[in-house]
Amino acid sequence: MRTSTRRSHRLMALAAVAALTTGVLAGCSSDSDGTSSNASDSGKGKTTLTVGTFGVFGYKQAGLYDEYMKLHPNITIKEDVTTRTDVYWPKVLTRLQAGAGTDDIQAIEVGNITEAVQTQADKFVDLGKDVDKSQWLPWKNAQATTKDGKQIGLGTDTGPMAICYRKDLFQKAGLPTDRTQLANLWKGDWSKYVNVGKDYMKKAPKGTKFVDSASSVYNAAIGGESQRYYDKDGNVIWDKSTGVKAAWNAAMAVATSNMSAKLKQFDPTWDQGFANASFATVACPAWMMGYIQEKAGTAGSGKWDVAAAPTAANWGGSFLGVPTASKHQADAIALAKWLTAPEQQEKVFAKQASFPSTPAAYPNLKPAAATTTYFSNAPITQIFSDSAKTIPVQVFGIKDQPIGTAITDVGILQVEQKGKTPAQGWSAATKEIKDVLGQ
Repeated sequence: MRTSTRRSHRLMALAAVAALTTGVLAGCSSDSDGTSSNASDSGKGKTTLTVGTFGVFGYKQAGLYDEYMKLHPNITIKEDVTTRTDVYWPKVLTRLQAGAGTDDIQAIEVGNITEAVQTQADKFVDLGKDVDKSQWLPWKNAQATTKDGKQIGLGTDTGPMAICYRKDLFQKAGLPTDRTQLANLWKGDWSKYVNVGKDYMKKAPKGTKFVDSASSVYNAAIGGESQRYYDKDGNVIWDKSTGVKAAWNAAMAVATSNMSAKLKQFDPTWDQGFANASFATVACPAWMMGYIQEKAGTAGSGKWDVAAAPTAANWGGSFLGVPTASKHQADAIALAKWLTAPEQQEKVFAKQASFPSTPAAYPNLKPAAATTTYFSNAPITQIFSDSAKTIPVQVFGIKDQPIGTAITDVGILQVEQKGKTPAQGWSAATKEIKDVLGQ
């Protein structure tokens, strides 16, 4: 995907599982045509705040807007939702540049946070000076902070990684089904995970593969690498990156074997793969659990389990920022702080499984009983919180998303689905990335 196809599909999946908290304070109202304008219900003595989001953030679903308005009778909250991120973010950029029309609070997806930090920081309020930064994971704060220390966003959810697996298929393949034993088998290295896949395929139940796709292995592996596509000075280093090399090699080991179902994530055929139990494992950030329950259906209940991933990794997550164009900055800041506080993040997790970016929430997380039962009573809060706490600080660049997409949707697919060699796949990805970078 050249722009943000994987990101937007991930957010559509997130719509079933997704983001974080709610409330609202001061703001701007959303017109019928989708544009926003700062407004105040002066006749009612209320201030109207708008919160601009994409997909489903869970604020309304968890009842947080209503809760906040009861606590603050002078506030009316309106949510300005855009379904697709590839529509949402360009719209936000246009309004930021115009200095008008933004919502009082704007959600920023992790794939866009670097662009916001590097090119739009002057258009956002510095939220870091208004909060106790120690509430959030250090690496989450770092993603939203400029070189001179300005923090333009407060962390909502994260996407700590695990491996979701079908224990019934593992049993039929003669492999261990205990989550701790499996985690130890592949601990520390994705190549060990691939080796388990080789063992699975020796006695794989008919019609099944070990993993959904080589691209999912790449995405999971790169999510745990500190060195990705850019260095700390903003230089593009994807072709020299040790992290990219390690993730690519793991993906190639899958793509050139018989262990992949060769499905493109978030396509209808991938959804059907869950329903048909056609693959035994999938790289599983926290938000993926709701997606699996929806697509695999009741037939998968009690057959899925969760084990720690080979390495701590992250895939997903967002932030809340307050544009300087807001005419109700103080109220918007207060609301953003409230929505991203541990107590509210706990409530959204209970409703939608969005994993908090505030460690203080972890001891109190209560997954839905249906989710716990579905995944064989796995200690999912412990597994995901352990991952979240040890994810390395990663350097992101403005073109992170399209570079990653070129590698997965061009390079890896060339090998996995078209029979090209790894060298040919790398060459195809290189050409695509050069186009993206204008080289």
